[in-house]
This record gives sequence, structure tokens and C-alpha cells, in this order.
Amino acid sequence: MPFSYDNSVGKSEATLTLTSNRDWTVNGVDTLTIWYRGSASNAAETMYVVLNDSAVVTNDNPDAALTNRWTAWNIDLQAFADQGVDLANVNSITLGLGNRSNPIAGGTGMMYFDDIRLYAPTP
Repeated sequence: MPFSYDNSVGKSEATLTLTSNRDWTVNGVDTLTIWYRGSASNAAETMYVVLNDSAVVTNDNPDAALTNRWTAWNIDLQAFADQGVDLANVNSITLGLGNRSNPIAGGTGMMYFDDIRLYAPTP
């Protein structure tokens, strides 16, 4: 998914409302993986993911938007559960760049997201 961001207004987001496959506990799933790629010409912005428009997990790499190779971002679903998300009833996922809780003017760029998947622990 190409994702052009312009944070002159503070943040940029893309949200998908889930109408099926909302139970993220099936088969012991415990990890959300998002593959992403940016560009060295992008403005460095914080990358985050939000479930149910409430629980935010931020990428540990502050320069993730500058990464010009495909990179896997593995997120323990417990990080969302700890913020009150019912993982058996996930109704939306949002990908964003900027500061969600305190939007401030920032830069622009192009990100690519692919293979957003759930994984169970390896045996």
C-alpha cells in the first residue's frame, strides 16, 4: 500500500475498518507483523499503529520512515491488550506517521506497507 504523508497538519493516518476476521486470538496468535519501506528523502516522522482507535504502539526506530529496504515490524499483541483492547473484537487498524497524541507540524514523504499479518508463536 503506498502511503503519502504530509504532516504539515501534525499527523497522517490510514484506517481500515474490519468487518471480518476480528478475533485476533484464534490459534494462539500473539504477533502483528507489518512490513514497511520508506525513503532516505522522507522527513523523519514517528511511525505508529493503532487498534480500535484507542491503543497506540510506536515503532522503536525514530528513523523508520527513512528506511529504504523492506523491514518487518513485529508487535506483541499484548501491548494492545495492556491498553484495554479486546483482542477477540478488533474493529479497526490504523497506520500513521507523526505524533498522534500531540500533533505538531512536520514533514512529508512516501511510505509503503505490505504483508500486514498475524502470527502464532513458533513451536
